[in-house]
Amino acid sequence: MARPGAAGIRGCMTVSKRHFILFRDIPLMYARVPKVANSSIKASLCRLLKEDPDGDIKTTSDRFWKHHTHGETSLITPEQARRLRTTHFSFSFVRNPFDRLVAAYNNKLLEIDDVPRPMKQMGLHHGMPFPQFIDILCRCDPEELDNHVRPQSDMLIANDILVPKFVGRMEHINEHWHALRRRMKKENLPALGRLPRKNIRRQGRSDILERFNSTTLIDAILQRYARDFEYFYSAYSVDNLLQGDQLVKHPPLQRLGSQPKNLQLYQHTA
Repeated sequence: MARPGAAGIRGCMTVSKRHFILFRDIPLMYARVPKVANSSIKASLCRLLKEDPDGDIKTTSDRFWKHHTHGETSLITPEQARRLRTTHFSFSFVRNPFDRLVAAYNNKLLEIDDVPRPMKQMGLHHGMPFPQFIDILCRCDPEELDNHVRPQSDMLIANDILVPKFVGRMEHINEHWHALRRRMKKENLPALGRLPRKNIRRQGRSDILERFNSTTLIDAILQRYARDFEYFYSAYSVDNLLQGDQLVKHPPLQRLGSQPKNLQLYQHTA
C-alpha cells in the first residue's frame, strides 16, 4: 500500500527479493531476515555444506549463498519457496519491529560512516535524526526499501500465506533455537548444533523508548509495519514492545499440519 508522500522519494535502489536460502541436497530452506540474528544463523548453516566454500566472501553476503557454495545453495523468492513447502522444511526468526528499526538505525546510520548504497538511495545518510529516518521509511515506496528495514512479513509471506513452517523470535533465541533443533530432528534433517554469537552490538533495550519518544513516531511504525505486529507480535502490547524489557515467553510459531490457508492454522507449540 502506497504511503503519503511516497512519490517524493525517488531513486530508491531495488534490493534483492530472494529472501530464502535453498539447499540443493537437503530439503531445507532458511528465510533470512536482516537484523534478526541473521549472521549467527548463516554461520550455523555453513556447517551443513559438504564442500568448503570458495573465495573469501563473508557468509553474511547473499553472493556467498548464490555463487560460492559450489552450487549447494541458491537464493529464491518467497513465491518460489511457497511452491516447495510440501517437500521442504523452512524456518526463520523475527524481531520486535521497534527494536529491529533501532538496531538498523544504530548500526547502519550511526556506527558506519559510509552508509550502504541502497540506504543512500532511499535518502538516508550518516547521523541523520531518528525522526527523519522513520519519516523516510514510511514515505518510501515499499518495494524499494532496503532489506534491513523492509517489513519482516514482506519477506516471509507469499500470497497471504506465511511460508516458513517454523518462526522463532529473537527475544527468545536460545529457547527457540533449541525448539528448532528438535523440530529438525523430527524432520530427519541434519543437526545445526549450537548457535554462534555473531555481530552482537547492543546490550539491553532501554533505547527503544528513547528513540520512539512520540506518538507520531509510534503510530507511523504501527501502520507501516502492521503485518509484522499482527502476524508475529499480536500476543504483546505496544507498551511491552516499547519498554524493551524481557518479553513473556511464548513458544515459536509452527505449522504442524499440511498446507494452511491462513495464520490461524499455525500453532504456538513448545
